[in-house]
Amino acid sequence: MKPDPDADSRSLEALIAAAGRGDHACFAEVYERTQLHLFGVAIRILGQGQAAEDVLQEAYVSIWKNASGYRSEVNGQTLQAMTWLIAIVRNKALDALRARTRRRESELPESGDVDEDEVQALGNPAPSAMQLLEQASQALHIEACMNTLDGSHRQSLALAYYQGLSHSEVAAQMGAPLGSVKAWIRRGLEKLKGCLAAQGVVA
Repeated sequence: MKPDPDADSRSLEALIAAAGRGDHACFAEVYERTQLHLFGVAIRILGQGQAAEDVLQEAYVSIWKNASGYRSEVNGQTLQAMTWLIAIVRNKALDALRARTRRRESELPESGDVDEDEVQALGNPAPSAMQLLEQASQALHIEACMNTLDGSHRQSLALAYYQGLSHSEVAAQMGAPLGSVKAWIRRGLEKLKGCLAAQGVVA
């Protein structure tokens, strides 16, 4: 496979589009540019190095298969390439978290009372089955509430909290005024908290 000399100068969106047309060199460049950040996303959800590595591998297989379906605009809203990639990794990580929870629950004794030390020992050093279930449930609630937000609110929050960008960096990414971005993030957080409170996730 010949390397693409122009790959390193292309935008992430253009590289994904080329990967969708079967360009392996551009897909390799997508991997090089995003692997560390996406690994961090998987680590934050799963908390285990090997599990995160497995999820990341599955995610890149999915990215390769679905690259041709990526669109930078959906229903009139801009969808940043990194936001799309993060969503794939998060979905894979949440699937893994749910599977891990089911395995942990199958290991729990069926008889009556189980003290907390015994539960912790079953998954040591991983969290207990109930903790994993709570984490997965909370993540799903957050995802559902994020999906109810307006496009600008959702995208600015995703960039600020999932990618760790500063407000000025979010503004540059979105091509929007800094004041607007700050307002979107503030209002988005208020709506997100209200949605989670209504579901009993936060007080």
